[in-house]
Amino acid sequence: MQASIQKTQQIIVDATGHITGRLCSKIAKLTLNGNRVVVLNAEKALLSGSRSSIMKEWEEWLEVGSITNPIQGPYHPRTPERIIKRTVRGMLPMRKPKGDNALKRLRVFNGIPDQYKNSKPIGFDDAKATKPVAFYTPVSEVAKLIGWKG
Repeated sequence: MQASIQKTQQIIVDATGHITGRLCSKIAKLTLNGNRVVVLNAEKALLSGSRSSIMKEWEEWLEVGSITNPIQGPYHPRTPERIIKRTVRGMLPMRKPKGDNALKRLRVFNGIPDQYKNSKPIGFDDAKATKPVAFYTPVSEVAKLIGWKG
């Protein structure tokens, strides 16, 4: 992480090769401090743990608790950018106005949109994957498992 991040500044983060939980905790802290945060390449973020345990955990999470009226929910994020945004949301105090305002300062994208092609994204050294990438599961694989058509 760069040492000179000031308040109320737009920070562009590249999620490639970062562990999702660690990355999202850094992003949550930045948004709570008043910064606008843009996350690029959300589908390339990594989940730690064995592939089989991650897939089993997500399948159990998707089970409907009650089949009386499944139209009423639960609704689950299926795209990588929504998974990342929901993870950050879980780390914010959403019952307070500061948490709601912090989430409004967050933008997450799959890939790199045209308006951010020439920008220099930052990365967080302590959130990067330390083992070879084969030990992790990309968020895009989990999203495809739960219904993303990307």
